[in-house]
Amino acid sequence: MNPTPYAAATPRTLTAVSADGQSLHVEVYGPEGAPAVVLVHGWTCSTDFWAAQVRDLATDHRVVVYDQRGHGATPPAAASSGYSTDALADDLEAVLAAALAPGEKAVLAGHSMGGMTLMAAAGRPALRDRAAAVLLCSTGASRLVPESLVIPLRPGALRTRITGAILGARAPLGPVTPVSKAILKYATMGPGSAPDRVAECARIVHACPRAVRVAWSHVLAGLDLEAGVRALDVPAVVVAGAADRLTPPVHARALAAALPRCVGLDVLPGVGHMTPVEAPEAVTARLRELSAAYLGDDDTDRDDEREEEAV
Repeated sequence: MNPTPYAAATPRTLTAVSADGQSLHVEVYGPEGAPAVVLVHGWTCSTDFWAAQVRDLATDHRVVVYDQRGHGATPPAAASSGYSTDALADDLEAVLAAALAPGEKAVLAGHSMGGMTLMAAAGRPALRDRAAAVLLCSTGASRLVPESLVIPLRPGALRTRITGAILGARAPLGPVTPVSKAILKYATMGPGSAPDRVAECARIVHACPRAVRVAWSHVLAGLDLEAGVRALDVPAVVVAGAADRLTPPVHARALAAALPRCVGLDVLPGVGHMTPVEAPEAVTARLRELSAAYLGDDDTDRDDEREEEAV
């Protein structure tokens, strides 16, 4: 892992062990005893993806980040069966058990496949017991390939077939070049994204091993977590980029409508799929709002009042 983007102190590192024996690389930033925020990255990313949030929040929060299977410093799954939405949920449970104190609640945030991780775990007692609130960034529960706008064609079977072939392509991404950065920017970021942020996303995405990228693409292509959305019965905010081609705002609006306790929907103008990198201030501000509203006391009678006041 390259710690350069982080201005926070050197992390405390942990190894969480999932239900099938998979080891997971976990990093904890910030002061012991501070309110906890757990950040879950998306497909082809790593803990580095949350650099801006770690840098800001670790001043007064305990920030937990971890590498999903095969990403960053976490090894790939031992078998193809280790890539599934159940595995995502198992891994999150293992991280929460390893990084949080017994009975401790946290604000949980997931970007893209990280948001899908929260949905996959929604019905599990461990998530209900640990999640004070959730933030879902640039994610969706189903129909990811048919709704994608990466290919500029009309909706239909042809666009779906081409999109699926591209997202599941086995070709190596190769080194980061001006051409590869331009492709990544078109597919995953807003048109006004700053060059340094495009370069950072390209560095992170290109570091994901090809076999891992392909294995998770198959999981995402058949995703159906609609039941998980309805089971995610905690205060939730949904954030999306208006210019997101991978998970366009139709997904965010569907999530906001289906979540039992949605307390906010932000569609950010000009922003693409990489919301925590493209719009770090907006994402971090929402995390701080959720922490202030739902961490710090156990008075559940005030939840309804907080939700009414949320923007």
